[in-house]
Amino acid sequence: MWTFIIILGLLFAITGLVLLFDKIMGGSGEKIITINEDTLIPVVGNDTALNSLSRNKIYIPSACGGKGTCGTCKFRLIDYHEPPKPTEMSFLSQAEVDTGIRLSCQTKVSTDLKILIPPGLLNANVFQSKVVKIERMTYDIKMVRFELTEPMHFKPGQYAQIMVPGFEEDRAYSIASDSKDPYMIELIIRQVPKGLASTYVNQALKVGDKVRLTGPFGDFFLQEESTKPIIMIAGGSGKAPIRSIIYRLIDKGFDREATYFFGARTQADLYLTDYFMDISKQFKNFTYVPALSHLPKEDDWAGERGLITDVVGRYTEDLSNHEAYLCGSPGMIDACIKVLKSKGMKEQNIFFDKF
Repeated sequence: MWTFIIILGLLFAITGLVLLFDKIMGGSGEKIITINEDTLIPVVGNDTALNSLSRNKIYIPSACGGKGTCGTCKFRLIDYHEPPKPTEMSFLSQAEVDTGIRLSCQTKVSTDLKILIPPGLLNANVFQSKVVKIERMTYDIKMVRFELTEPMHFKPGQYAQIMVPGFEEDRAYSIASDSKDPYMIELIIRQVPKGLASTYVNQALKVGDKVRLTGPFGDFFLQEESTKPIIMIAGGSGKAPIRSIIYRLIDKGFDREATYFFGARTQADLYLTDYFMDISKQFKNFTYVPALSHLPKEDDWAGERGLITDVVGRYTEDLSNHEAYLCGSPGMIDACIKVLKSKGMKEQNIFFDKF
């Protein structure tokens, strides 16, 4: 009997110590996340910053659903916190570590936090949608139109995330549609070998399916206050944000001179060519230049040939008063930036989205 009482007493004592330690360490009670120095979020518990913010309808992009495998959910801590975990280090440069950049899915809210995130994330939300159209663009690209139950107000150039059913993971795709209609979101999605979302879209998705979208995200978008002439360069599915930007330029009557260079390998990789050619006929300020880089000499293609960087170099001269919008692979974008800067374009006038 006495043994049982002693054991019970020890269990109560241990439980009390655990609760006390948890309280001291911040595991219970309310903590405050201060966002961008002016938005205060109360948090209870000891969950990750990613989940805590999501519960308060502040959505940081996270392709892997918070598993720490994609490295997209970065934010900046502006007060002291424990150093990055080993799981984070492969996604962070030393400069990022030195300036307080962390993965929000790996950062526990064990005490009050002060963080910095792009202001646009405060406007991101979760949207329920229905697929109303699926159109094949090329052998490996589809364009999908989603009808939303609530409007997603986005800037031309931004992106949204699509959740893959059954996996509860999100993947990001640039919005290709007209920002005038926030109830209709179009995404251009290229099939990637073993790609989770692209395989789902290209092989399983059908008209009528219900899909969850999150957004809008991204600081790549048309600078509408600018009056500078525009150079646009894209390849593959990078056509999506450029299409949205061009929609907006059309809405404004193409009051700015714009040249759009689109790079592809062969004619089989081209799409929406007639559409953009028609726009160039309607608006004298707009020029569309598709170029193919991997054609045999005997091919009947009458347009530009060669790498898109070479084509841009041949078509342009002094770009010191221009601005550029680039979307494509990191290698392509880096090469294009080099060409644009060699033509006098200022680095602060080059906007890009690498994927």
